[in-house]
Amino acid sequence: MSDPAATKHGPGRILIAVYGVFALAATARAGVQIATKFHEAPIAYLLSAVAAVVYIAATFALAKATAVSRKVATVAIGVELVGVIGIGAFSYAVPGDFPDATVWSHFGQGYGFVPLVLPVLGLLWLRRTR
Repeated sequence: MSDPAATKHGPGRILIAVYGVFALAATARAGVQIATKFHEAPIAYLLSAVAAVVYIAATFALAKATAVSRKVATVAIGVELVGVIGIGAFSYAVPGDFPDATVWSHFGQGYGFVPLVLPVLGLLWLRRTR
C-alpha cells in the first residue's frame, strides 16, 4: 500500500514550491492581461487563465497529499502537459493569436521552458511516490 502523503516530502516540497510560484505568476499575468488588453488577444489571455487554474489545482493537490488529491494532481499535471505542448505548437502555428507571451506559449519560452519540464517532473514524482 502506498503512502499518499509521500508527495509532499523530500523533493516534493521543491515541486510544490515551484508549482506555487507558477500559480501566482500565471494568475497575476492572466489577471493583468485580461484586465488591460483582453481585446488584443482574448484566446491567449483566456488560456493564461486556464494555465493559472491548472497550476493552482496542482499546487493544492500535491500539498494536500491524500489519495483523492493524488488523482487530482495527476489529472491537473496531465492537463498541464497536454496544454503546454498543444498551446506551444499552436502559438507557433498561429503567432498572430499570441501577440504577448503566455505561460504556455512557445512551450514556456518566456519562463525558461520550465512549463515544459515541470509537468514531466510532476508526473515522474507522482509515479515515484506511488
